[in-house]
Amino acid sequence: MRERKKAATRKAITEAALELFTARGYDGVGVREIAEAAGTSIATLFAYFPDGKASLVFPGDRSRHIAALVDAVHGRAPGQSVLEAVRDHMAGRGPFASDPTPDQRRALDIIRVTPELRDYALHSWTVAQQPLTEAVAQEAALPHDDLSARLLARYVLQIPDLANTLDADARHTLDVVTRLLDRGWPACLVE
Repeated sequence: MRERKKAATRKAITEAALELFTARGYDGVGVREIAEAAGTSIATLFAYFPDGKASLVFPGDRSRHIAALVDAVHGRAPGQSVLEAVRDHMAGRGPFASDPTPDQRRALDIIRVTPELRDYALHSWTVAQQPLTEAVAQEAALPHDDLSARLLARYVLQIPDLANTLDADARHTLDVVTRLLDRGWPACLVE
């Protein structure tokens, strides 16, 4: 019952934030207003979202997202490349989701027009760089700190930011970049 209450409080806070951000813009809303609209205190808001106002737009635990990304690499289907596995994993998340809910769509729209949120989104992806580098290196039988694995991880984790800054279809951006990397990355390993 306690977990349900926590989930309900978290949901009330994110819904209130999204409503206010949609109505008045991200910069036009303070955390006190969000807490009041959610029927909670500022202390409770920060207990659930310790990273501050920007984190209200990005639900979920970053460590679980990172683990899922690494699991996509290690648990990929036989014959599936690392890049295909990462692409498939990313395809259902963030700006790449094929059928986002109305709330997800509103959040993506707010992120696209708010520089602080675009920076936060980029950071929320790039925190996975080291674990992804290690997973890629392990799967390619490379040293854990291999430069090519690090570069591949960095480039892949920059795709959501690129997709958010272009006036193009995000899924198309994901496909184009991963296809380009897939053609170039394995070839660079053969010297």
